[in-house]
Formats: sequence, C-alpha cells, structure tokens
Amino acid sequence: MTAPADGERPLLAVEDLRTYFLGTPGPVRSVDGVSFELNSGSTLGIVGESGSGKSVLCRSIMGLLPRQGVERGGRVLFKGADTSNLTEAQRRALWGREMSMVFQDPMTSLNPVMIIGKQITESLRLHLGLSKDESRKAAIDLLSSVGIPEPDRRFSEFPHQLSGGMRQRVTIAIALACQPSLLFADEPTTALDVTVQAQILDLLSAEQQERHMGMILVSHDLGVVAGHTDEVAVMYAGKIVEKAPTARLFSSMRMPYTEALFNSMPRLEDESHRRLAAIKGRPPSLVDLPRGCSFAPRCPYAQARCLEEEPQLRTDEKNPEHSFACWYPVDGPKSARSVPRNAPESVEA
Repeated sequence: MTAPADGERPLLAVEDLRTYFLGTPGPVRSVDGVSFELNSGSTLGIVGESGSGKSVLCRSIMGLLPRQGVERGGRVLFKGADTSNLTEAQRRALWGREMSMVFQDPMTSLNPVMIIGKQITESLRLHLGLSKDESRKAAIDLLSSVGIPEPDRRFSEFPHQLSGGMRQRVTIAIALACQPSLLFADEPTTALDVTVQAQILDLLSAEQQERHMGMILVSHDLGVVAGHTDEVAVMYAGKIVEKAPTARLFSSMRMPYTEALFNSMPRLEDESHRRLAAIKGRPPSLVDLPRGCSFAPRCPYAQARCLEEEPQLRTDEKNPEHSFACWYPVDGPKSARSVPRNAPESVEA
C-alpha cells in the first residue's frame, strides 16, 4: 500500500464502522466493527462471499443508506473530516465531486429513459458549473477516455443500445466525470465475459493511476484483485478477518477462510472438467451469529477454542502490515496442513 508522505493524513480512515439493519428477528449486523485506512493513489481490494458485507461497507462509507431502520456506529474520516453526521445536502455535495461509485449492474444503475450524454453532463453542470456546450464536450472526451468508439454518436444513445461492456464503461465515465478523490468499484465486472472483465479492470487501474485517486475494488473473486490492488481486506460475516499487502496475502495467507477462497479459484493447469473446490456449508446468519469464530462451523481446522472464543484481528509478529483473526492460522496458499486438525463433532468438516 502506498505510504503517505511524512505528516500527511490518509485520504480515508474508517474507525470501528458498524451498520445494523433493524428488523423483527433482531438486528442484521451487515458491517460489524470494520477499521482501515486508504491513502491517495492506493487501491484496496475487499473480497468475500456474497452477504459478507462488502457492498454495505461501501454504501455506509458514502452514506448511501436508508433513512430509517438502520443503526450506525463508528466514524468515517474523509480527508481528515468526520463525515458520519453530515446532512443530506452536505452528502450530495460530496457524491460525484469527492467520492463516486461504479455499481455492479450498469443496466439498473443507468437511467433507461435518459440518453447517455445527459447522464454524464448533469453532474458536470451541477458540481463544476459548466455550460451546456462545455459539459457536452467534456462528456464526449470522457466517453473517449474510457474506450468507447464513436463517442459523438454514443452521446445521444440510450443504455439499451449499448453492450454490457460499453454500459459499464459509461458508468465509469459518470463516476470519473468530476475527478473524485475516492472511487468505489462495487464488483464492476459482474456478468461480463472474461475478456471484457480484463479490459474494465485495466481501465479502472489506468484511470486510478492517472488521476491519483484512492480506490476500493470490491469482488468475491481473489483473482480479480490479485493484479489490480495494493492491499487486500478479506471480509466474512460483516468483519475484516484478514488484511495485508496484496503480494504478501497471496504468498503468506493466514486465515483459513482466505485459504478456502484461494482454493476455490479455477486454474488453467487443472484437468478438464475437474470439479471445482467449494467451501462447505453456508455463511452464518447475520441476525444470529454463532458463538466463537463465525467461520468455525465451516472450517476444517477448527478446534474447541474456536467454538467458544471469538478471535480478534491481530498483527502478524513478523510483518506488522499483515493482520488476521484466527486462533490457528494456516501457513500459506498451499499449507503444509493438508490433513485437517481433529475437529469437535459439532463442527462440520
């Protein structure tokens, strides 16, 4: 992760962030005590299965949450200022101008009855005060910069007239229109074919480096974040369970859940039609979390202590940038512990 200059504060500091959705069975602990920092020019990857809290974390940081039925806690410091208690008008001034998001489904995030160009120019006119002609020229330049051919013609087209990859490029253009300092990319390659996925990820990385933005890249796939991030945080049951610089995470992962995600990735060297390795069991209910470690019911290495005591995020003794939450950490992506430890009968192997 790119270190800030001496005396420079981080672009984003999240401190013990909590987001609980209130309901009849009890609060849904979607984000439960998450803390991290992000510097300008750095990219943080957040990975985990569906329902682990990744998207809610991003929306919580931006303030894109329902007005009622939500219990919030912790602090979000953006450029040193606490954004936790901003008014709606103050948040709207931040959205687009200072922080933006690329959503995972461009067909639902784009307005289907509004031409592409107008969806880009409205933020340019609102936040930057550009005239109609100036905003049109800026929008066409943006479409060209994200790799859309014939931007003048595409400017007047509707979302349904574009392919999935082109629509995702449009959402990136909208997010980058006002040159934000912080960009959230929430599973930006969902439902795209592999070739287009690579193009979109390379485009995001190039734009992030050119504009020196901080970026948070959300994915359920470790392979997606491998070559496009400086640091990776692994989420499970609303918490960060492992965090490290990207290269170190892949070479020396310690959390069994991270190892399980790694082992579930398909590999080119595997035999044809080989069955993919899946993580057994299901993620826990965020309304009724199990006692002890939330991953213990699915972990092949779990022992009695795992069922009784919840491990806290702790720093690796040999590398202070690497932290993990596990009583019995593994030794890397191809752990020597190929035979699981003896688990209690109540733990599903």
